[in-house]
Amino acid sequence: MSRRWTARLALVTGLAAVAVLVLFGGLASLLLMAVGWAGMVLTAAGVWWMLTHTGWIRVLAGLLVVIAPLAVLLLYAAAGLLWVVLVSLALWALAVAAGSAALTEDAAGMQEHSAARAERPFVIMNPRSGGGKVERFGLAERARALGAEVVLLDPDRRQDVAELARRAVEDGADLLGVAGGDGTQALVAAVAVEHDIPFMVICAGTRNHFAMDLGLDRQDPSRCLEALTDGVELRVDLGYILEGEAAAGSPGGTGGKGSAGRVFVNSASFGVYAEVVQSPAYRDDKARTILEMLPALLTQAGGSRLSVRAGALALDGPQAVLVSNNPYQKGDSAGVGRRVRLDSGELGVLGVEVSNAAEAAELLLHGRQGRGLTAVTAREVVVDADAPAIACGVDGEALVLSTPVRCRIAPGVLRVRVPRLRPGVPRAAAAMDWRRVRQLALTMGRAATGRTDA
Repeated sequence: MSRRWTARLALVTGLAAVAVLVLFGGLASLLLMAVGWAGMVLTAAGVWWMLTHTGWIRVLAGLLVVIAPLAVLLLYAAAGLLWVVLVSLALWALAVAAGSAALTEDAAGMQEHSAARAERPFVIMNPRSGGGKVERFGLAERARALGAEVVLLDPDRRQDVAELARRAVEDGADLLGVAGGDGTQALVAAVAVEHDIPFMVICAGTRNHFAMDLGLDRQDPSRCLEALTDGVELRVDLGYILEGEAAAGSPGGTGGKGSAGRVFVNSASFGVYAEVVQSPAYRDDKARTILEMLPALLTQAGGSRLSVRAGALALDGPQAVLVSNNPYQKGDSAGVGRRVRLDSGELGVLGVEVSNAAEAAELLLHGRQGRGLTAVTAREVVVDADAPAIACGVDGEALVLSTPVRCRIAPGVLRVRVPRLRPGVPRAAAAMDWRRVRQLALTMGRAATGRTDA
């Protein structure tokens, strides 16, 4: 279906959603909408109170989270209009989906460069990553069959993967690859940058965010090995973290091939999440640890008070900050979705500042338009605190870093070798804009018949 007809579908279904309410609900449709919004606000407020309190207040807030939406549904059913609401919501969801699809264009994509086949590829594999994907997909055997030297990490002892990679380069390796999680990917990627040789990602971890944004097949990691025989090269950015005196004395800039500091391929998080994962109890009982620690962290009765500088932006006291290697899509407020590009030369910055239930409700209902969420881009971000050290989650690993912490972007320093054919190359998601949808539905039709707008 063409974008013009998809935009028309969005307009028709959007109007149909309103028409169903008006025709079958009459004047009661206004009351239905008011009751629905009230229910969502109460539910969002209940979530905030449940996360920021303990004891009886948490119990009552939990009941509110359950009772508010149920009460709304019962009121709709008692009025005999539940089916009207459900049909209207379904039509509206279809309208929004069609409108977003109509506005979404294929991403320009990262530029691909031709690449000669590596003569001596060296691949590090973690047999425990992703619940044993290395063995399940026969990755070591397949890589060796394609001419790669493979080192399997010993699950029973800690090994320095960066040192393993450096020794391999000294012995003549002309490509470094990793089958493991994003944290391990970052460590070896830094070595590849040091020696200006290609880096190969094999998505054998649990989440594989970096692999996802490169368009790799996360369902079948063995397809990543096609980069050894039919590969192309992408030039992507890396994030670097400096801490303490090194960060305080570091001149402004964008980093480069010799940038000091720890590398991150995805993100560095500060605040609530980073503090929680530091707890020794987190590994044994994640849910209970989060519920116990969140009240103090969200109300800033515990943990450090953060301050953030990102270009012209200054945040004082945010509960959570996420600094990502390239920004996440506009529709992804939590920073857990996709990055359309990894070569924009900018860091993404998400800051959450919520002080009460009203702001929490606004954030949950309006996403990036809520006052509690700040989303910007910058070349450099400085995170400081009222403490000599702060918790930080770097590509999923829990660290403690000396303050201040400086994050910077190093544009295009990593040469990533990927298969020529990749099933998951991302598309740029467009924000919903009804005015643009209407223009697209009407003006493209006129252009097709040789007419133009006055």
